[in-house]
Amino acid sequence: MTEENSMNDLDAQKEITPEGDASETDVNEQDESVVENDQQQSLLEQITLLETKLAEQTDLALRTRAEFENFRRRAQEDVEAAHKFAVNKFVTSILPVKDNLEMALADQSGQFDNLKFGVELTLKEFQSAFNNAHIEAIEPMGEKLDPHFHQAMQTEETDDVEPNTIVRVLKKGYKISERLLRPALVVVSVPKSQSE
Repeated sequence: MTEENSMNDLDAQKEITPEGDASETDVNEQDESVVENDQQQSLLEQITLLETKLAEQTDLALRTRAEFENFRRRAQEDVEAAHKFAVNKFVTSILPVKDNLEMALADQSGQFDNLKFGVELTLKEFQSAFNNAHIEAIEPMGEKLDPHFHQAMQTEETDDVEPNTIVRVLKKGYKISERLLRPALVVVSVPKSQSE
């Protein structure tokens, strides 16, 4: 019987052991489940945080774009206004010139000296308007021909000056702040020996 009792004890132990293993497995599964839940919760928090940051960055990008568009629109309006009013300022400065020319034409007195004096005053007013607008005359008499500022209309044979020297100005040229408005129309010299 002792052997039977020992066998029964072993069977009982065997029966207990699987149950013990089952409870350990349940504990391990519960631990793993808790760890998985913690990881999922952590991932959900990270996703929420990233979604919040994305929303903030999207809002910032939209605001920045709107500010840029407003800045661009204002700058364009400023440029358009500058163009309109720059011409306006110049026209305002030459209106007295037009008025004086009309008065000169309306003068029926027949006094040439008075008419000449009035035209000279009008020219001074016109020159003042040019100065205010930074318009400068190009008067190249005696200079070498520069195709950037001069346009040769004729040639004149002479040995008195070097070839391609301006000997007469048919029409003055004009520039505004170093930008050419109209080239000077000129006559340039050529040596007498070239034409023979």
